[in-house]
Amino acid sequence: MKQLFSYFKPYKWQSLLGPLFKLLEATFELLVPFVVGLIVDRGLGQNVGGAYPYADKGYIVKMFFILVAFGVLGFVFAVAAQYFAARTATGVSAGIRKDLFKKVQSLSFKDIDRLGASTLLTRMTSDVDRFQSGVNLALRLFLRSPFIVFGAMITACIIDPRSFGVFAVAIVALAIVVYAVMLACMPLYKKTQDKLDKVLLSTRENLTGARVVRAFCLEDEERAIFHARNEELTKGKKFAGGIAAITNPLTYVLVNAAIVVLLWTGAIRVDGGSLSQGNIVALYNLMGQILVELIKLANLIVTVTKAAACGSRISTVLSMQPSLQTVADTEGKQTDAFVAFEGVSVQYNDEADAALEDIRFTVSRGETVGVIGGTGSGKTTLVNLIPHFYDTKAGRVCVGGRDVREEGMQNYLRERVGVAEQKATLFKGTVRENLLWGKADATDEELMRAARIAQAEEFILQKGGLDAVVEQGGKNFSGGQKQRLIVARALVRDPDILILDDSSSALDYATDAALRRELRKLETTTFIVSQRASSVMHADKIIVLDDGKAVGIGTHEELMRSCEVYKEIYFSQYESGKKGGAA
Repeated sequence: MKQLFSYFKPYKWQSLLGPLFKLLEATFELLVPFVVGLIVDRGLGQNVGGAYPYADKGYIVKMFFILVAFGVLGFVFAVAAQYFAARTATGVSAGIRKDLFKKVQSLSFKDIDRLGASTLLTRMTSDVDRFQSGVNLALRLFLRSPFIVFGAMITACIIDPRSFGVFAVAIVALAIVVYAVMLACMPLYKKTQDKLDKVLLSTRENLTGARVVRAFCLEDEERAIFHARNEELTKGKKFAGGIAAITNPLTYVLVNAAIVVLLWTGAIRVDGGSLSQGNIVALYNLMGQILVELIKLANLIVTVTKAAACGSRISTVLSMQPSLQTVADTEGKQTDAFVAFEGVSVQYNDEADAALEDIRFTVSRGETVGVIGGTGSGKTTLVNLIPHFYDTKAGRVCVGGRDVREEGMQNYLRERVGVAEQKATLFKGTVRENLLWGKADATDEELMRAARIAQAEEFILQKGGLDAVVEQGGKNFSGGQKQRLIVARALVRDPDILILDDSSSALDYATDAALRRELRKLETTTFIVSQRASSVMHADKIIVLDDGKAVGIGTHEELMRSCEVYKEIYFSQYESGKKGGAA
């Protein structure tokens, strides 16, 4: 939570002026009961010759204009306070959102996998909004309400010192109630926000996987899961809200009890002549102000408690350090190979089995490398180590003779490694805008050249060219078209290393072959991850993975002679070759 206070530095004057104007408004509000008391005593209760009372109209009119002046000044100060508080709250929340987004961009894939996308979305939306509301209310009321409460007590002491005890007891009792409610509610609000994460997770999964859910006729099951999570969230909110709701009735009871005592003792003293009617009216109004302000304070405490819980969750993300490791320059330990895996092992977490174990191979510049293996064998994990998306548990990965973990390597890897990922992700906009992700200053000729190599030129022109609209997630494109677009996006930057992570799985064999033919004309070091033997069999080097281990490395002919796993994959796809001796 402490680190969130740094976001107030650019708004330190607004943070001071907001409460200051609220205190000025509160000062005029505290003077109102005193003026009303004077109107009752001096304006309405004068006697001439001890006969009949009469009203001093001139005095009443004068006091009336004073009250109007107090109201106008209070309104001006209240508007000013609201302006400065709102500016501070919105500015602080904007800064937090900006840094949260920046932090998420800096986290490794492992960190994001651990936190979960739904949790990060909650932090950046719901949690920041609640924190903003808490800051806004705190700047306007956190000083104002206590100021009026204690100011009313002091004013009451000035008007009638004997009434001070009633005010003191009431305020202490109310403070205990408010503090107890705050203490009980804060952990409950944290729990409800965690339950909100689960509801958002269920919502997100069902929106992104709507077709899968319907394809397997699991609508009822997903509704039941959502209903259960929603009910759990509702129960948590009701329980926390029920405890928070106790504040208002308890506040009313305590303050009204104090008012009863005040009127009862005051009436006796008025009858005895030791207290004027104006004074008892002023004391009653002061107690009424305390009631209103304590209700506001109670609501403020609830809001601030929620904001504090959300602020704690935000701080957890902001204080996270990316798990990707950096090492000092490894001069003297460089390798001549362009890409080298030296005894690499990967483990996603301490409890999990190794995703990769003791992987060793080298790749020369311009070579094409195929990576093949069964589902879960570690193909995607292997290629994700090259751009340093994940850390190694043991060993090291080198690109251009340098360890990918070295300081300064990340910028090179992001600029010179093109990745067409397993899941084809497109962004809402146009084809041009999506391809420019590869190279922001690319010309239309460069974009179309990349599209031509990726076998995407034809359908791009059919849809209207580079300005063709891309809907969210690329929903207006087929699976094969999306894959060709992400390959084109990776090719736009003319990368030194091109990684195609099963990015041709939706292509027909003819298109896939044409794509590979064009790629072989490039001088790019290419890694092709595929489950198709036809996609990798013409590669300069094929790496065969099985349960995280490299069980074979070589050309197609070499592996067909020496690697049983590769032969099994090949013959499962080319039964005729097995029968006819196509090996």
